[in-house]
Amino acid sequence: MSKKEGRYLNSDTSNPGSHHKKWTRSSFSSCARTGQEHDRRNRKSKQQLQVQHNVEFITMWLLLVLLLGLIFLYRRYRYGLILENLTDKYVFITGCDSGFGNLLAKQLDKLGMKVLAACLTDNGAKMLKKETSTRLQTIILDVTNSHSVSSAAKWVNDVVSNKGLWGLVNNAGVANPIAQSEWLTKEDYLKILNVNLLGLIDVTLKMLPMIRRAQGRVVNVASIAGRLTFNGGGYCISKYGVETFSDSLR
Repeated sequence: MSKKEGRYLNSDTSNPGSHHKKWTRSSFSSCARTGQEHDRRNRKSKQQLQVQHNVEFITMWLLLVLLLGLIFLYRRYRYGLILENLTDKYVFITGCDSGFGNLLAKQLDKLGMKVLAACLTDNGAKMLKKETSTRLQTIILDVTNSHSVSSAAKWVNDVVSNKGLWGLVNNAGVANPIAQSEWLTKEDYLKILNVNLLGLIDVTLKMLPMIRRAQGRVVNVASIAGRLTFNGGGYCISKYGVETFSDSLR
């Protein structure tokens, strides 16, 4: 072996671990940087989770406050609908022998209002008087009879005097006969229309001057049958008519 070759060998083998030591330092440096980057990512992830948690917490409380505010406004609105001085107000209700009219007359009487209840029969009027206070007054009314309607209007006018009529509830109504149209006659239709529609119109027209005097309201009891026809006969026709007549009053 020549000296020149020996010199090369000595230089290559003089420090056999030098290359290994350099690789180890580089690896440690890379691992340190990787660890720092991992820590930064963890801290950033924790911060994002904390921010998200705070946003959700604040959102939850805002929704709760909003819900409580809506409940408060709704209750305030409902309380605002409660009328004062009910004992000074007159309400005329038709069809008080039974059903909705009977129940409404009893309820308004309990509230202290001056109820003028129209019944078709003497027995219906007597039964209603037994179950109510002395404030409630009754009258016999057949809404299909114009003379009966005029007499009732005159009686109401005498009772309410200058105070006027605060409320008119047109509740009187019948449903039968109900059948296929080809099975019915004109008289079958008139039986229902005379009560549910024409009678309602007659009563309303007679009472309107007293309603205006008290700046009152008219309540016409209609039905879903006034929006959707589900059977033959005059009932649905009459309720469609009630809806239209009510719109014309507005």
